[in-house]
Amino acid sequence: MNSSEQSTPLLEATAVAKRFGDHEVIKDISFSVDKGSVTVVVGPSGSGKTTLLRGLNALERPDAGVVRIGDVTVDFSTVHASKRGRLSGSDRELIRRYQARSGMVFQSHNLFPHRTALQNVTEGPVVVQGRPAAQADADARELLAKVGLAGHVDKYPSQLSGGQQQRVGIARALALEPDLLLFDEPTSALDPELVGEVLDVIRQLAREGRTMVIVTHEIRFARDVADQVLFIDGGLVVERGRPADVLDHPQEARTQAFLRRLLEV
Repeated sequence: MNSSEQSTPLLEATAVAKRFGDHEVIKDISFSVDKGSVTVVVGPSGSGKTTLLRGLNALERPDAGVVRIGDVTVDFSTVHASKRGRLSGSDRELIRRYQARSGMVFQSHNLFPHRTALQNVTEGPVVVQGRPAAQADADARELLAKVGLAGHVDKYPSQLSGGQQQRVGIARALALEPDLLLFDEPTSALDPELVGEVLDVIRQLAREGRTMVIVTHEIRFARDVADQVLFIDGGLVVERGRPADVLDHPQEARTQAFLRRLLEV
């Protein structure tokens, strides 16, 4: 990345918080992500990693905090649903534009089981973005080839391995042409022998300069691809920095204990 690309982060999150009932899952989290960089989020189970990621995509709307992705900024403290859970027209349009800036890859694929790999990838561009079907089809075939699935475009999810399904999920996210890619534990639901094929695709995206935030427990992978690592525990960013600093020379006792437990496993 050159200095001009780094001058204004693609993502800026300020004082993001989310509560479920009496439990404050994430608390006052702030960080930024430069365009073309990879941020990896690590931490113990229940630390708030997935809630943070879903908050960045507004799948779970934060209760407070300001998040900017590209040219769209949302102050979540001012976005309120009615008693029926519906947003006002202006807030709904703002959230729609905000969500369009990012693409999400889920832990458990979330593919439509009654649609082929190709149809899963074309659904968003055609239905959500209104692109011509022929163009969406051509783009989807190219993306499926990119993730190593050129020979599987007409297969249904049940005919694909878990790793292949996850690669369809990556192609589906890419098809929306987002500025930011969000990955929620993309390999945790996979058999060990299938993990590598998914991580290789993500590594390639990193080499291409895709801006990504990745929640993962794959520490070796984090060392390889991350420009920045956030260690989250108890809903807070406990430590952040370069992989060599956070993962190899952590300063905080909670980070040290977490990494020690991983090594024991």
